[in-house]
Amino acid sequence: MGKPESHADFAEFATVAWPRLVRTAHMLTGDFHEAEDLVQTTLAKTYARWRKIPRHEVDVYIRRALVNNNISRVRKKRIAHLLMPFLPESVHRTHGGHAEAVEQSAVLVEALSVLSARQRAVMVLRYWEDMSEQEIAAALNCSVGTVKTHARRGLEALRAHPLLTFHLVDQEAKR
Repeated sequence: MGKPESHADFAEFATVAWPRLVRTAHMLTGDFHEAEDLVQTTLAKTYARWRKIPRHEVDVYIRRALVNNNISRVRKKRIAHLLMPFLPESVHRTHGGHAEAVEQSAVLVEALSVLSARQRAVMVLRYWEDMSEQEIAAALNCSVGTVKTHARRGLEALRAHPLLTFHLVDQEAKR
């Protein structure tokens, strides 16, 4: 396949990819506003190289850039993140169990915040983006073994997180 050709191609890509990228970035950052900033920064950097990116590699390139920009952001800032108590797309849906869904999202984002940036990236790409270990390794520019290690350690940390443990016990008690 060829390379993306024009500014219009980029605008179309950015428009279509924006919601998905913001959701992924929100899981990476833990904060909706930080997520939007991260996606905006990533898209701006991608735009500068748009014509050089082979069309079949655009999704891999943008995911890698998103994760790398987040890791750089965390390294530079080293700040505590304010966590939103809900995922933005869940706010506008009205369905049974809405409050429970909001609570589960808040607990998950809180639990993810204790992971290192790399562990969090692996967890989000694996379980949110449903990427394979090989795809994650390509996106993070590391070995499959490193991905497996980060996934194992991330899952251990999440399983031991007091909010998730309490939340799961609480959910079982409600049944």
